[in-house]
Amino acid sequence: MNRPAEGRDVDAVTGIEAVCFGSEAWSRTLVEDELRAGRVLLVSELDGEVVGYVDVSVVADVADLLRVAVLPRARRGGRAAALLDAAHDRAAAAGAERVLLEVAADNEAAIGLYRAAGYGAISRRKRYYRDGSDALVLERSLVAEDER
Repeated sequence: MNRPAEGRDVDAVTGIEAVCFGSEAWSRTLVEDELRAGRVLLVSELDGEVVGYVDVSVVADVADLLRVAVLPRARRGGRAAALLDAAHDRAAAAGAERVLLEVAADNEAAIGLYRAAGYGAISRRKRYYRDGSDALVLERSLVAEDER
């Protein structure tokens, strides 16, 4: 089940950050800031426990997918895809016409998830990450083809 994140979810989201992103994990303070900023921040629950989340910022007609993460033990069940779908719906309702994101160029699992969700690569950012690795910039339209 997906639902909007609440203050009580900060510890769970911070824990997911630590497991999924290691040294690149967001701090508790940053997670709290994201929640207060009014972002599209949704969590996924399994048996009442938060096991995943998505964070999207919407500015005018563009949404930036900042994070999507699911604990390893809860993966392969469609949770990340469901979180993306819910985030796309919320972003479109907030006026976004497209979504942008950066993903590590060597993160094949994430790239596969995003391609299955309708994203396509629009550019590459050389040495984008601290370790010097590249990022791909992906984009997905939130507007139906007949409305473009």
